[in-house]
This record gives sequence, C-alpha cells and structure tokens, in this order.
Amino acid sequence: MIYRKEIDGLRALAVIPVILFHAGFAAVSGGFVGVDVFFVISGYLITSIILEELAAGRFTVAGFYERRARRILPALFFVLLACLPLAWWLLLPAEMVDFGKSMAAVAVFASNILFWLQTDYFAATAEQIPLLHTWSLAVEEQYYLVFPLFMLLAWGLGKRWLVGLISLVALLSLGWSEWLWRGSVEANFYLIPSRAWELMLGALAAFYLQNKASPQGMLAQAGSLGGLALLGYAVFFFHDGIPFPSLYALVPTVGALLLIVAATPATWVGKLLASPPLVGIGLISYSAYLWHQPLFVFARMQALDEPSTAFMAGLSVLTLVLAWFSWRFVEKPFRDRSRFTRTQIFSGAVIGSLLFIALGAALVLTDGLASRFAE
Repeated sequence: MIYRKEIDGLRALAVIPVILFHAGFAAVSGGFVGVDVFFVISGYLITSIILEELAAGRFTVAGFYERRARRILPALFFVLLACLPLAWWLLLPAEMVDFGKSMAAVAVFASNILFWLQTDYFAATAEQIPLLHTWSLAVEEQYYLVFPLFMLLAWGLGKRWLVGLISLVALLSLGWSEWLWRGSVEANFYLIPSRAWELMLGALAAFYLQNKASPQGMLAQAGSLGGLALLGYAVFFFHDGIPFPSLYALVPTVGALLLIVAATPATWVGKLLASPPLVGIGLISYSAYLWHQPLFVFARMQALDEPSTAFMAGLSVLTLVLAWFSWRFVEKPFRDRSRFTRTQIFSGAVIGSLLFIALGAALVLTDGLASRFAE
C-alpha cells in the first residue's frame, strides 16, 4: 500500500481536537468527533491492505491479527503500566476497584461494554475515569474480529457484491444509531452496532480508490475544501448536547471521507495535511490518544480546584512529548519484524493480556487495596 502523508495529517486533525476537548477548551466543543474521524481512517487503511492482499492472493487471518497486535498492544500495555503507580498514589479504594475493572476490560477489548454499563461519556464524572478513552479501541478491535473474516469468505462473490453488502450493513448501522439515541444514549455511544457504519464508510473509500483514480483539478480542490469545512464545523460547533452518534455524525465522517478521497498532494488541503507539523503529530497520534486521558484525569485528581487553562495546555504539550517517546521507543521497535517475530508478538499479547486481567482482578478482590491508607 502506498504511503500517503495526507492520512497522517488527517490523523493529526483527529487527535488534536480530542485532546483539547478533554483538556476543557470550550472553543473545540465538538472535539469528541475526532474519534469518529479515526474510525473512518481505520476503516479505509485496514480495508485497503486487505483488498491489496486478497487481490495478490497473500491475505491470511494470522497476518492480519499480527499487524493489529504490533500496532495496538505494545503502546497500550506501556501506558497501562505507567498508570499503575499514579493510580496507587491518587485513587481511593472504590476508584481503584473501578480502575481494576476497566484495566481487565481493556485487556480483552471490552471496555466499551463496561463503560456502557457504568457511565455517560459526557458526564462530569467521566473526567475521573483514567481509561475511559479506551472504549474506541474496543469498538475497533471488535469490528476487526469480524470484518477480515467477512472479506475472506465473501471475496469470491466479487467486489460489486462486497460493496453492496458493506453499504447495506452500513446503512442499517446508521439507521440503528439514529433510532437508538432516543432510547439508550449510552448504548448508542459506546457499542459497535451504532459505530460500525463509520468504519464501513472508510472501507467504502478503500474500494472506491482501488478501482478509480482520485479526483483531479477543481473537483479535488472543491471536495477536499468541503471535507475540511465539514470537519471544522463539527469540531467548533457541535457540542455534548446533540444526539451522538446519529445523522449528525455524518458531518465529520463525510468530511473525513472527502479528505481521504479528494485531498491529493496536488490540492491546497492535501499540501496542508502533508505539512511536516501535521504529519509529525499524525505519526504519534495513537500514542497521544492513549496518553491524554489518564494524564488529564490524574492531574485533575491531585488538584483541589479545576486546573487552569494554562496548566491544561501544558499537559496537552506533555501528551505529545510522551507520545513521541512511546512512538519512538515502543511502537516503532515492535513493528520491526526483524526484531520481534510473529510468535513473540502473539506470545507477548497473550501474556500481557493475562497479566492485566490478573492485576485488575487483584484490585477488585482486595477492595482497591484499602490497606494503602491509614484507618
């Protein structure tokens, strides 16, 4: 698959609003839509790789999950380990029990289900949950338990059938989301039936670009500018009072779709997205996403009052610094197949998951290690 700098730039436009939204900057009242942009990007990239390998006759399920493990788990496990001493220091026993539950749920990619049962994403109490942001990782991994198998089994039907089936399921998922927010806001927000269409939107972009060239000339300029405008509108004018996801989610996701399809290196927006600062942030965007929530939560917990805007801005910068560190010394090495074999990656995934399940269970069974505090 050809590397596109514009996609890393789009990742930056996704993660920066999420960080600033959780830092409390009112100007980005819709910054939470960055997660939806990530879903579209993930759907596009993963489907592009699968299509390329299926066409070449070299796609394997083991190879797919190896790539996902290399991409997701090392940095995730690293951040979880870094959270443990801070949790020990700052969390009260009841909070520690909840932290243990969430850590175990993260290890099996079920944290979205746990948080669906426990909390409203937009509630004030969400600022006290260090691992709340991992709900989106769980959604993605649950999607990827099914999607590659579907692609492999349905490949023989032909691309037209594949596109038709994906489009149908995406429309059903979008319709479910629009209906469900009226009856169950939390289930609609956290669970995969309401989110699958966003990943599938990216998948459809992959099918389109595999069969057709990107738009050129004024069409590309207009499409990419329109995509940027839609994304910007969602980031700056959406707020936590609107039903989400719902038909409203089409604004940022269609914006992301237009940017993926039309923001070529020849367009003004494409050049912006391919600029070194945005590409640099895009490269570390996954680690930045992992770091920002626990960093903000623990900072708020140790403060008597809400931290100042300047302090939160400083933590936002620190998030990027920590992200660069974990990208450079954790993410990159584990993606190098000459350093870690498939067997080592899968073994590490199993051992790491079992370790965090055991740690989480221990925190629950010991009532949050209440003995840390004097009577």
